[in-house]
Amino acid sequence: MEALIASSFSSFQYLTNTSTTTLPTTQTNRAIFNLPINQRPTPLIHSNNAKFKIYTAASSTVPTEFLDPLGQEQEAKTHDKKFDWFAHWYPVMPVCDLDKRAPHGKKVLGLDIVVWWDKNENEWKVFDDSCPHRLAPLSEGRIDQWGRLQCVYHGWCFGSSGDCKFIPQAPRDGPPIHTSKKACVAVYPSTVSNDIVWFWPNADPQYKDILSKKKPPYIPELDDPSYARLMGNRDIAYGYEVLTENLMDPAHVPYAHYGLMQVQQPKNSVKADREGGRPLDITIENLDINGFTSKSEFGVGGNIFIPPCVFYGFANLGAKKGSSLQRRFLLIFLCIPVSPGYSRLIYSFPRNFGIWVDRIVPRWMFHVRQNLILDSDLYLLHLEERKIMEAGPSNWQKACFVPTKSDALVVSFRKWLRKYAGGQIDWGTKFGGALPPTPPREQLLDRYWSHVVNCRSCSAAYKGLNVLEGVLQVISVASIGIVAAAKQGVISAASRIILVSMAVLCFLASRWLSHFIIKNFRYHDYNHAFR
Repeated sequence: MEALIASSFSSFQYLTNTSTTTLPTTQTNRAIFNLPINQRPTPLIHSNNAKFKIYTAASSTVPTEFLDPLGQEQEAKTHDKKFDWFAHWYPVMPVCDLDKRAPHGKKVLGLDIVVWWDKNENEWKVFDDSCPHRLAPLSEGRIDQWGRLQCVYHGWCFGSSGDCKFIPQAPRDGPPIHTSKKACVAVYPSTVSNDIVWFWPNADPQYKDILSKKKPPYIPELDDPSYARLMGNRDIAYGYEVLTENLMDPAHVPYAHYGLMQVQQPKNSVKADREGGRPLDITIENLDINGFTSKSEFGVGGNIFIPPCVFYGFANLGAKKGSSLQRRFLLIFLCIPVSPGYSRLIYSFPRNFGIWVDRIVPRWMFHVRQNLILDSDLYLLHLEERKIMEAGPSNWQKACFVPTKSDALVVSFRKWLRKYAGGQIDWGTKFGGALPPTPPREQLLDRYWSHVVNCRSCSAAYKGLNVLEGVLQVISVASIGIVAAAKQGVISAASRIILVSMAVLCFLASRWLSHFIIKNFRYHDYNHAFR
């Protein structure tokens, strides 16, 4: 079970706060210094203009630092550079969940994009998901035999650079209207890093070579073969801001995920309640426009936020007896703004121990548990987001009372959001910021459309288990049919008993399998009152 520790969401905060192992300085800084220079959070103490306080008050009191949690008065006196949401790389999907045979439609930062495999250039492309002819979605199209992206509405075909290659309705001996600029599709700069497709949300030609000037955040453990690094993705029915701060909140784990995630307690500690919540000593070390870092009380791990999307924690568990391997694991979350009230999460939990588990257990089995964890607080976070919007995003510090250090990461994120991004995402001209209506609970917690169809492992398992259910039902019916059709004396009494027993067992197995499929791939409600 120790090898599965890294499969738990923010619980590593509790792990690092209870461990007594010392993390070497070189390990602590490793994750930061492997980032591009222009994306490393700069130390707060090195900035003469920095106005942020480091939270050091005890959790059992209401510190003066939190009376103005977002430093509103100090922010009014400073004039910092504003964060440009359209001048950063955004993750789209893990490569392992993209089928090269078909285009994939996604929405990121309010932009409708289509991701497809260009076999002529042997790379993933990201286009605007709109055919210039009649604005039909190209993601509903196909990749033709020549490797072109084809719109299935009228058959227009597009090449690697977005240029139109073929218009079936144009006369062969007529003017080459397919060469018109109006027939081209907007192409977004894209790249693959850490086995994830990233794109730059601006199709202006001046950004064609942006990759040579600015690269996506890079986490070396995701490319290290000595680490297990399974990935998953999930579309979430609440916005980017709530998703990000929820992943930064370790204090909610023993309560919102009670019974799903094991929370380790310090030695000789006494649990104050059934769930085991306790004070957490989280210190924010650096905060500027490039994000912030934090560390736990024992210094064995920490967290890094690289806006807009990357948040991850790392910890060193020390070596086992008789082994020189320094066990290390990370919790990596890529929080993607989709549209108001919707976001997407890509996650991975690299670790350099217990790798054999990932080689034996199918990826979809890990996803079943992670989906249950995500579902356990999805509905309450969906409603919480609406209450925040009613109060107004700029009034978060007035509406929420956050007096303890366990909220330090959340407060820092909201401070960063307010100081550098005006308190909310810039959707350009796409949205006004209003949230969509709340759908029925069954739709909010639906797993099929939010995950299964977007995950190749879970999709294959879903199809395979459905086939198995059908096979069991056929065996059950066939066994009863054989017994009923056979004449007396043709089949012995023992054979009849075996066939009837097999029919009953196959029927019961098919019913159990049907329940398993619905519960794990379709819809699983979660009631905290009965946990």
